[in-house]
Parts: sequence; structure tokens; C-alpha cells
Amino acid sequence: MRVVIFIEPQNGAGYDEQRRVAQLAEEAGFDGFFRSDHYLAMGTDGRPGPTDSWVTLGALAVQTSRIRLGTLVTSATFRLPGPLAISVAQVDAMSHGRVELGLGSGWFEREHAAYGIPFPPVGERFDRFEEQLEIITGLWTADGPYSFTGKHYRLSDSPALPKPVQSPRPPIIVGGGGPKRTPALAARYADEFNAPFVPVARAAGLFERVREAAEAAGRAGPPALSAAVVLCCGRDDAEVARRAAAIGRSVEEMRETGDAVVGTPDQVVEQISRYAEAGATRIYLQTLDLHDLHHVELVASAVAPQLD
Repeated sequence: MRVVIFIEPQNGAGYDEQRRVAQLAEEAGFDGFFRSDHYLAMGTDGRPGPTDSWVTLGALAVQTSRIRLGTLVTSATFRLPGPLAISVAQVDAMSHGRVELGLGSGWFEREHAAYGIPFPPVGERFDRFEEQLEIITGLWTADGPYSFTGKHYRLSDSPALPKPVQSPRPPIIVGGGGPKRTPALAARYADEFNAPFVPVARAAGLFERVREAAEAAGRAGPPALSAAVVLCCGRDDAEVARRAAAIGRSVEEMRETGDAVVGTPDQVVEQISRYAEAGATRIYLQTLDLHDLHHVELVASAVAPQLD
């Protein structure tokens, strides 16, 4: 099981806080450091304010040396596909080939309104998302000029540059709970499918849909499978409860909801192992209190070694 530290900096973290966590995650041996791509806080005032995901990852690319870097997930509504392909390829070069692109259709209407970003109906968002996946992969892998004519985007004789360092391209992650279009898009374009914040049984069902979609598409095998969960780990019950309270949750509620791994290290290992049994080979641990670096250190020393 590959273990990723995943943060939500729109809820109140500047670059320095993100850098500290990313560098600690690298030093502690985690597989990756990923961040959300949001411009509006959820449940807090968000001070000092949002940071752009790809500007942040570009800086982290030169301030880390080993850890994988990426988004879970970049919203297709935020950026045009051509410039996004350029940005990710550039950060891939800056990191010497350590970048991964999580891409989604976008869902948080209030942040679009807050920053003047158009928010089409869900059907159009998925149409745009699909075209973006085709364009970005096309630009990265084209041998020569690239053109595309779709309903929402048109490219004419693009030089399809710069090329990313990774060959044939950086890994693409598609995730979500949609029953039809999401599995189909993952089967066609994704190197990894992510089941975000759902109980193990629900994740297993999503994984099976992706396997079926990959088979129907004639793909040799399904994309890699992963899950994202809230992290709340402590050495004892009191520490677990304290960490739950720090993120505005309770232990009981998290266990009932099933969107978290919560408890002592052994309990967290057991919960992550259930996702592995369902097919996940990577787990994203949503770490919400970025000032609690001991939380990351505890997982590195007492959880991750048991998942090898």
C-alpha cells in the first residue's frame, strides 16, 4: 500500500505551512504529497486565503527531491486545457518527473461564484471534463502538431509543447462516485481511479464498476485503484478524541460515517487493510490540522511500516 499525505489548504494554510508538511512527508518516507484544488474554505474563514495548487506544487517541486506531487483533484472549470497541460508539464520538469494530475469536473458552486468562475450545469461540466482529458493527453503524447475540435474547445496546429519529463506522460487520476460516466472516463484515460471518502463497501462497488468499464473498453487491465479517507490517529483514545475535536469531528461520528480511518495505529492499519482487500493499492490520508506535525510523524512511525 502506497501512502500519501493529502491536505486541504484552502481551509487556512499559506505556502510555508504546506512546505513544512510536504518536506516532513518526504523525510518520513511517504509516497506522495497531494493537495486539493479549491479557492474557497469550507467551514472556516480560510485565512490567510487560498493558494493556487499548481503555483504551490511548482515551488514544492524544487524544495523536495523524492516525493510524488499532485492534485486530488484539479477542477476542469478552473483552467483551459491547453494552459493546464503546459503548467503540469512544466512542474513535471521542475520536479524531474514526480508530478501526477488528478482531474475532475468541478462541483463547489460557491467558490466559482466567489471568484467569478463560470459554473455550467453538471452535464456540460462533464462534457468539458471529457474534452479536457482528451486534449491534455493528446498534447502530451502527440508527435508533431496537435489539433482538436470539440463542442467546447478547439485547438489548431498546436506545437504540443512542452513535453513532460515522464514518458509517455504524467499519471492521470480520475475519481468520484458517478455510476456511468466517471467509470467510463477512468477506463479510457486514467492511470488511477480514486474512491473519495466513502466506506469500504462503497469503495469496493466503485472499483468493480471501473473494472467492468475497463473490460468493456477493451483495456488490458483496469487503472490502479485508490481511496481517500480522513485521517484521525492517536496513541490512545484520548489523543484520538483530541485530534477529532481539532478538526470539528467526533470519533463516533467519523466511525458511523465511514469516511475516515480513526483510532490507534493498529486500528488505523486494520481499517486501511480493508481498502487494500477491496483492491486499493494507494491510500490518501486527508490531514486537516497542518499545525499538528506529530500526527504525520505518528503515521510514519507506527502505521506506514505495517502496510508494506
